[in-house]
Amino acid sequence: MSEAKTVNTQHDSLLRRMFSQRHDGNLAKSTAFDVNFILLSIALMGIGLVIVTSASMPVAARLFDDPFHFAIRHGIYLCLACVAACIVLQIPMQWWRVSNPWLLLAAVVLLIMVLFVGRTVNGSRRWLAIGPITIQVAELAKLFFFCYLAGYMVRRYEEVKENLKGFIKPLVVFFVLAVLMLLQPDLGTVVVMFATTLGLLFLAGAKLWQFFGLVLTGLSAITALILTADYRMDRMSSFLKPWEDPFGAGYQLTQSLMAYGRGDWFGQGLGNSLQKLEFLPEAHTDFIVAILAEEFGFMGVASVLVLLFILVFKALKLGNLALSAQRPFDGYLAYAIGIWFSFQTAVNVGASAGVLPTKGLTLPLVSYGGSSLIVMAVSVAILIRIDFEIRVDGVQAMSKGSKKKTVKGKSKVKQLLAEVGQKNAEVVSE
Repeated sequence: MSEAKTVNTQHDSLLRRMFSQRHDGNLAKSTAFDVNFILLSIALMGIGLVIVTSASMPVAARLFDDPFHFAIRHGIYLCLACVAACIVLQIPMQWWRVSNPWLLLAAVVLLIMVLFVGRTVNGSRRWLAIGPITIQVAELAKLFFFCYLAGYMVRRYEEVKENLKGFIKPLVVFFVLAVLMLLQPDLGTVVVMFATTLGLLFLAGAKLWQFFGLVLTGLSAITALILTADYRMDRMSSFLKPWEDPFGAGYQLTQSLMAYGRGDWFGQGLGNSLQKLEFLPEAHTDFIVAILAEEFGFMGVASVLVLLFILVFKALKLGNLALSAQRPFDGYLAYAIGIWFSFQTAVNVGASAGVLPTKGLTLPLVSYGGSSLIVMAVSVAILIRIDFEIRVDGVQAMSKGSKKKTVKGKSKVKQLLAEVGQKNAEVVSE
């Protein structure tokens, strides 16, 4: 009887082991994508909705007799951004790899269209009105150009590394887009695109002398653009010495700095900002961080920047992972999105804090602005899709390897079952 119990125990142990091998592996697998991308995005969007609502209530009450006008619109933009992100999640990266030249062509066409039929706001012609929908073309152009740039790095990787011709070609394309954007005018977007192009060429392995030559050329061009436009010179002088004309050229920056000063460590509390009472222009768009600083203090601003830093870090890490997985297009595109988010964040926060000249750039996923919010959400969706496809490739590779092992393992399992059956038969006969 003791031998029979031993055989039954071995039989049960074998069955448990077989069941575990078949099912527990699937249960132990990680999720199909990195949930942290979604959690970070939702956190930033939620913070943005709260701050935009608080910052926009006074101006919305005056302009539309409804303090929640901008808050409702921002909520609609958030819903549209989530829908757009869900749609993009279904698009395989192969489509972006194949279609990036056509996306670049679409960006050029849209930038030309906006110069002729675009809507003018505050002296800039940057928006295309399609029925009730208003599109800021520059936001789409940034994403489409970065897709093209990632595709070019894959197609011409050796040229970029080895000769000047391969290094210059994407800069010619950037120059065309930059000219079209400067005609709007929109220098801020041009600077962001230039910085992202620089970073991507550097990561792709461009020679250092080419890289530094491009940096000097770009800085010289930006300096020339500032010197040749009076309003840009006014911005530069107000940035350098805002308190010399606090009620004129330096008004916006001085009001922003006062908001930072009132915020101190922990802020005045949600809704208690004074600068949003129409002292600080564009409080819910370009200067949203100033209101965040006034109401939530240094800790509030630091928390938002930490969330954005983690998002950027994960994007760059994902780019490195994609390159390791032999997916260069996905890797370069993830790099581009990470650099884009980081530099735009630096410019937005730097402008409101008086560290950089004022530029009309939004804080990613936080500031009010439909086109920017939707395009940023789509960019995060692309990152999630890249991560998903890398994981799927890994699972498929493991399953192919396990099939070979299974063929060999089946004979061992059959042999073990035969041994257990033989022992059972011997016990029964005894």
